[in-house]
Amino acid sequence: MSIKFRVAALAVGAIAMIGAGSALAQEAVVKSVKNGAATISYYAQGKGPLVLLIASTGRGTEEFGQLAERLAQRGYRVLRPEPRGIGGSHGPMDGVSFHDFAKDFAAVIRNEGDKAILAGHAYGNWIARTIASDHPELARGVVLVAAGAKSWPKELSEAITMINDPASSREQRLEGLKLAFFAQGSDPQPWLEGWNQAVTKSQRAARKLTNRDDWWAGGTVPMLDLQGGADPFRPPASREELKQEFGDRVTIKVIDNASHALPAEKPVETADAIADWSDTLKD
Repeated sequence: MSIKFRVAALAVGAIAMIGAGSALAQEAVVKSVKNGAATISYYAQGKGPLVLLIASTGRGTEEFGQLAERLAQRGYRVLRPEPRGIGGSHGPMDGVSFHDFAKDFAAVIRNEGDKAILAGHAYGNWIARTIASDHPELARGVVLVAAGAKSWPKELSEAITMINDPASSREQRLEGLKLAFFAQGSDPQPWLEGWNQAVTKSQRAARKLTNRDDWWAGGTVPMLDLQGGADPFRPPASREELKQEFGDRVTIKVIDNASHALPAEKPVETADAIADWSDTLKD
């Protein structure tokens, strides 16, 4: 073997090792933290400023894998806490409010030792805003991922109830997913799984036990209103609602050909929108 060939081979090997190390750094690890009677399990991935991802009604964050991987590639440390009742997270499910759920995820952020971008999908945006309101010292900004308008058709909420019901047929659930969550051309089948009826019940009850004025403003930090262009929960007439209410705090970004399941339909586009906006923030 010539000296030049040996040098080239060593160089290729070194690059491969560096690449492998980088890949390992991006792998998610499972951690947990206590909040009173609750234990919260969460995935942590990447290095850099913190981004906390909060799942939608009755669902966990494991499905955010592609989104988290992309954010990690963009230079962020991504935290995906599971809500009470999913995965390794457990705690009281009755008689709790958004403030209790906010404390759960605030404990995750404190366990990581820094402020975070709080990104909540659909229902999760309410918890993100509660954290920013109750624990402002932990929030760098809030991202509303496919947040609903101030009001939406009752049939959309009914679709969520039906999808959660084990008695519903596969065909009924697919129709509900197409109606409420997935744009035309997107495949809703992966979301036939992953629903937790008890968690949905607990989260809906928590909403009734929480004063809307406690969390609606999401504190005083910058806010990204990230919308799906085909989201029935957020029709075009409601695009500017939060901007009109909170002014320059709010940046609006619309991702075309996506509905209410925005981070599942467009994980890379969602991650890039979050990262692009977060890159502009000043501590």
